[in-house]
Amino acid sequence: TMSRPPSPTPARWFKALRTRLGDPCLKTYPLESVDLLRRARVAFQAGRTLKENFRLAQLEAVVQMLEEHECDFVDALGRDLHKPRFETVVSELILVKNEALYAINNLQKWMQPQKVERNLSTTLDDCLVISEPLGVVLIIGTWCSPVQMCLVPLVGAIAANCAIISPSESTVHTTELLHRLIPSYLDNECFHAVLAGLSDLPEVIELKFDHVFFTNKEDGSKIALAAARTLTPVTLILGGKNPCYVDQHCDIFTTVQRIAWARFHNAGQSLVAPDYILCHTDVKARLVQALKCCLMEFYGSNPQESHSFGRIVNLEIFNRTRGILWRSGKVAVGGHVIEAEKYIPTVLTDVAESDPVMQKEIFGPVLPILTVNNVDEAISFINKQEKPLCVYAYSTNGKVISRLMSETCSGSFCSNDCILQSVMVALPFGGVASGMGSFHGRYSFDTFSHKKSCLLRSARFECVTYLRYPPFEDRNLSLMTWASSLSQKSQGWCQIM
Repeated sequence: TMSRPPSPTPARWFKALRTRLGDPCLKTYPLESVDLLRRARVAFQAGRTLKENFRLAQLEAVVQMLEEHECDFVDALGRDLHKPRFETVVSELILVKNEALYAINNLQKWMQPQKVERNLSTTLDDCLVISEPLGVVLIIGTWCSPVQMCLVPLVGAIAANCAIISPSESTVHTTELLHRLIPSYLDNECFHAVLAGLSDLPEVIELKFDHVFFTNKEDGSKIALAAARTLTPVTLILGGKNPCYVDQHCDIFTTVQRIAWARFHNAGQSLVAPDYILCHTDVKARLVQALKCCLMEFYGSNPQESHSFGRIVNLEIFNRTRGILWRSGKVAVGGHVIEAEKYIPTVLTDVAESDPVMQKEIFGPVLPILTVNNVDEAISFINKQEKPLCVYAYSTNGKVISRLMSETCSGSFCSNDCILQSVMVALPFGGVASGMGSFHGRYSFDTFSHKKSCLLRSARFECVTYLRYPPFEDRNLSLMTWASSLSQKSQGWCQIM
C-alpha cells in the first residue's frame, strides 16, 4: 500500500500503537483522523442520533460486544495489567453492562421534556427544559481502568451524541481490541476509536469537539487549558489522595478486608482506592496484624505467585512508586520489589505527613498508615490537604461517621466500605478540587446534554403583559411593583413579566 504524506493539521497527534515486540498493530493516519471527526459531525447534523430507537440499538450493541468478546477483554487486560479474570469481569465488564442496561431502561424518561413551575404571566403557557445533545464528544480513557473509563462515559454519550474515544496508549492490547471492536458493533459514522498520546492531547482540543471527557490526574490542567482556548466544556475526573479513617470503634476484621481489597485490587492502580489510612492510635497494632493476616489469606505466603494479584502497567509508574517507597516510613508488610515483574506490594507504618509517599497520589499497591489520637485530628488532617476525590471512614459509631461526612469536603464519601460509591449508576461521581463535572447513569446523560430552556407562549393574556410596554408610566410601574411584592410571598407565582 502507498504511504500517506504527513499532514500539517492538528490531527498529527494520532500515532501508531505498537505492541511490546515493537510491531505496529494499529494506526490512524492524520488525514483519516480529521475525516473521522468530519464524518461524525455530518452524521450528527443530519439528526442520525436523535431518534430513541437509534440510541437504544447502539446501547444494546455495547452490551452485545461485551458479552460476545468477554474472553478477548480478559486476555487483553491480562496482558496489559496481569489482571485476573475475576477482576476484569467484575470491575470492568459488568460495570459497563450495568451502565448500558440502566440507560436502556431509563432513556425514554431521560429524553422527555421536564415541565417547570409557571407564574401568573405564563399560567396558560408551557415552561419546559429539553435535554439537547451537545454534538461530537471526545472521551479520553485512562490506563488504570481502560475499559470502564472509556465505555462508561461512552454509554452516556451514546444516549445523546456522536463520540470519538481515545483509549490509553499504555494499555496496548486493550486499546487495540477496542479499536477493532467499536466499528464492528457501533454505527460507523457516529462512533470511532482512535489513539492519541498524552503528550499530544493539547493538540487534540484544536480539532474543536463539543465536549471533552478526560480521566487522568497529571494532565488535567493541560486539558483544561487547551479546552479553554476554544471554549470547549470539559469533564475532568482526576483522582487525588483519598484518606481512610479507621476509628477505635470498628469491626477490625471486616475493616481490614475491605480496605485491603480496595487498595490492592488491580495492583493499587485506581483513582478511587484509599491512598492512606488515618488510624486511631488505640487500634494501630491490631490493624497492622490483621492486615498481615488478611493479605496472606488473599494472596498466599508469596503474592508474586498468586493468580489474584495484578501488576503495575509500566516501568515508569513502577519506578515512580518505588522512588517514594524507600524514603517513607517503615515496611510492615511486603517490601519485596521485583523490577522485571513490576511487583511492589507494601504496607508502611510510622509514616510522617512530610514523607514522599504523602506528597503525591500513589498508583501502586502501597498502603501508608499514619496515626491520630481522635476523630478531631483526623478531620483536621484531611482538611489541610487538597480536597480528595473520596473520603472513607470505618466506625461503628454513627456520630463519628456523620462528622467525617459533614466536616470534610470531597467528591464522594463512603462509610465502612470503599470504592462502591464510585460505581453506582444512581449516584453522580466526580471531584471537587480533583476535577470538575460528574458521570454515571442519568448524570452521564446530563453531562453530554444541554439543558435547553423553552417557553411556549400563547398570544392571550395581553391584558397583563401590556404593562411592560412603553411609554413607561408610574401607574404601570406601581402595579408591577405590587405584583412583585406578592410574588415574594407566593414563591414567584404572581410575576407578570
